[in-house]
Amino acid sequence: MAALDFSVVRALIFDLDGTLIDSKQDLIRSVNAMLEEMGREKLHEDTISGYIGHGAPKLVARALGNGAAEKEREQALRFFLAHYEAHKLDSTRPYPGVAEALEELREFPMAVLTNKPVRVSRRIVEGLGLEKYFRAVYGGNSFDTKKPDPLGARKILEELGAAAGETMLVGDSEVDVQTARNAGTLAAAVNYGFGTHDRVAYPADVYLERLTDLAPLLELPRR
Repeated sequence: MAALDFSVVRALIFDLDGTLIDSKQDLIRSVNAMLEEMGREKLHEDTISGYIGHGAPKLVARALGNGAAEKEREQALRFFLAHYEAHKLDSTRPYPGVAEALEELREFPMAVLTNKPVRVSRRIVEGLGLEKYFRAVYGGNSFDTKKPDPLGARKILEELGAAAGETMLVGDSEVDVQTARNAGTLAAAVNYGFGTHDRVAYPADVYLERLTDLAPLLELPRR
């Protein structure tokens, strides 16, 4: 297969959890606090990690299991969101090299597209001092559909004034690769993170050990 030419990239869309930030422990603690509140047994962190990436409602529903009633899921979701809001920056930090990479890439128009709720996403990005790099931060409740549906990515392309074929979506899971394919963008996947990724079924165009590996692949805009 011929190597792709990433010098065509003119805009970047980033996933948040597992790509820009290591939020794993704060999410796990909030899920287990919710389970304890609901009188359920706590889950192993690897189990919870496998549930992350599809938005808070699905995360809570999967943690509760199939036997939970709708009213119970709603109550659990409210508790989870309140607990996570209070503890969202206890342990969460950018991954090594993220701040340096974003500084290198800052001449590109960039946005964040995550499936976690938009309000807490923006507060995390601001709390970690990363907001200056992004023209927009959108969450799972910003649009009518979540990733891997391409609606959010397409809205971002319009906002950034970028063509799909000249945009790269960077994430850590198969949801992000699927979103890129559905929106017609290039797909990059990081080799760290904690999202579920079947790389045979959903191969990315390029894999990154660190986010700082991205800039050398691209043709940086002139300042």
